[in-house]
Amino acid sequence: MNPSTKINPFLALLFHLFLVSSFLASPSALAQLYSADKGRVIYGHHHINTQNLDAHKRFWLEGLGGETRELGETGREVIAFPDVLVFLTEASPTSGTRGTIVNHVGFETTDIYADVARLQALGYAMITREELPETYEVIDGIGQRVAGNTIAYVLGPDDIKVELIENKEIEYNIQMHHIHWASEAGEEMRAWYAEHLGAISGLRIGQPAGQLPNVNLTFGPSETRLARTQGTVLDHIGFEVNDLKALCEELEAKGIVFDRPYAEIPALGLAIAFFTDPWGTYVELTEGLDSI
Repeated sequence: MNPSTKINPFLALLFHLFLVSSFLASPSALAQLYSADKGRVIYGHHHINTQNLDAHKRFWLEGLGGETRELGETGREVIAFPDVLVFLTEASPTSGTRGTIVNHVGFETTDIYADVARLQALGYAMITREELPETYEVIDGIGQRVAGNTIAYVLGPDDIKVELIENKEIEYNIQMHHIHWASEAGEEMRAWYAEHLGAISGLRIGQPAGQLPNVNLTFGPSETRLARTQGTVLDHIGFEVNDLKALCEELEAKGIVFDRPYAEIPALGLAIAFFTDPWGTYVELTEGLDSI
């Protein structure tokens, strides 16, 4: 089934959830991804819009080291990392991530030199020099400074921006690290995500941040309000929630208006909801992915 087929939006959503459930039912699925005992809210997935599915598969699989998982008998695939899934929808994105409220997503890797060499060999543009301050020395697409992280930025298909941070102590070769917003209201965003999703307030690289069990939420600076995510290459970000109905009721009591209100899908054992944060980030909440 082609995800771009024009069908009833609710049926399309059901199909999307069926694909997710088919993947997670597999014994080889990454069970640690959706684990309610990690916390009430954890990170779950990136959802990508693209008209070139093959280009994104090449980027996330060959370029960044994700794995393909077959979605049951549907023949569809999802790209899996140890603690995040990447879903691809065939749709024309309105823009890349730069210039939107979510500037980029970040991964940690045990060998940034090998990763960057592979990405360059595959023809992807390393944009590290233009993304870093002059305090960093950038050689062959990799940025370093004294007592600082070794990092790199790559521009993938449809201008999706991804940061790599070297950390030789992580459990996997590559794993999710952070979502990086660009906002004129970083302090307000940190407080909002603390109040509404329970992120622990703090700082990261001197910027306001919130911490959930498997992801850092970094609210970097911007002088102006930037574009919303919905319809762009990174259409929305997804969180898995323990007791989603209760959280949705709490959010509604705090004035959150849902784009797609809480709904249960008994046939799949799932519940879902969508909202847009006050700065234009389109967010999906799910429950049940940890128990399928």
